[in-house]
Amino acid sequence: MVYYAGHGIEVNGVNYLIPVDAKLASDRDVLFEAMPLDQVMAAIDGAKSRVDFEPADGQQVEVRGRLSIYEPRGELQFVVEAMQRAGAGALYERFLRLRAKLDAEGLFDPAAKRALPTFPIAVGVVTSLGGAALHDVATTLARRSRHLHVIVYPSVVQGADAPAALCAAIATASRHGAVDVLIVCRGGGSLEDLWAFNDERVARAIRAASMPVVCGVGHETDVTLADLAADLRAPTPTAAAELVAPATISELQVLDRYAQALQARMSGALDTQAQRLDRLAQRLARPGESVLRRAQALASLKRRRDAALTRSLSAERARTLAAATRLGHAFELRRTRLAHRLEAAALHLRALDPDRVLARGFAMLVDDAGRPVTSIDGLARGGTIAARLADGEASLRVESTRPFAR
Repeated sequence: MVYYAGHGIEVNGVNYLIPVDAKLASDRDVLFEAMPLDQVMAAIDGAKSRVDFEPADGQQVEVRGRLSIYEPRGELQFVVEAMQRAGAGALYERFLRLRAKLDAEGLFDPAAKRALPTFPIAVGVVTSLGGAALHDVATTLARRSRHLHVIVYPSVVQGADAPAALCAAIATASRHGAVDVLIVCRGGGSLEDLWAFNDERVARAIRAASMPVVCGVGHETDVTLADLAADLRAPTPTAAAELVAPATISELQVLDRYAQALQARMSGALDTQAQRLDRLAQRLARPGESVLRRAQALASLKRRRDAALTRSLSAERARTLAAATRLGHAFELRRTRLAHRLEAAALHLRALDPDRVLARGFAMLVDDAGRPVTSIDGLARGGTIAARLADGEASLRVESTRPFAR
């Protein structure tokens, strides 16, 4: 049985609270009526290991235990088997721990929130196909912006499989990239019913989504980790749809006002130009004469243009002819100079031709390897060398060597 704290009793020197003027709630939860404090006893029966916080005076708690009678004095006593903070519970405490952890990581940082598109074209909805939330969202979107294309990414929203299914649906929407904004929603329920939206994986999937995410889970008083991770939190699924979809009627009214203002300005501008045209028409007493003068001026300009063009072409032709003549002379002069240089180079090459030197009576000495002999240092008495002449080669034997005096 669960007993809800309400009025003060003392347990082991610490004041706890028990309910007053309560009624029977159910077969499982019993809320007992108040009685004089001196007739109520409470004791902790091996519950120390099930109390994971330090109790303090005046603190509200929820205790779990059993009622019994203290027979020696006939007094009613309550034996506490477990205790937790009132209004919190294990799930709520887990929620607080997860919230603190993710907040420390910067997952809820307002600076990371993305702005919603002003005029979305496609809206994605992650929710259960059988829930009322989908009907509320679809009805609201159709009422406010009938042009919106709505894509539903179905997912279970309650139970052990819900977190993985929600993450998969969000990832599918991000991967497809077919929507401008994503709504993650479900209807109201208890903390246990909404617990899938307090799963760390879901919060991280929302932050990793490729498009802005609006989260509308439960009622206005329900706050989940998914709400905190989303780019915008809506108190309900219907409110989420209203935040995503602009009100078409009001936008059309704004456009109508703009159109009326534009029409008024255009009419005023046309009236002004019409009056100016009337004044110009009055100044044109004889429009035919003005047209004739304009035509004569145009003919004069045409003649001047043609004469100028003819002069320009003649001058260009003369300049081109003169340039061609100069280019021809220069080319001929250059060719003659190159021919003379080529002939001189040929004469020089012929003078250096070894065969012509041999023809004048000279001989070239080479050793057995065919290398030129240029010094007596490599010659030995009795050695052989070859002498190349203009018309053949002769073998020579070295009898002696004699160096020249320097």
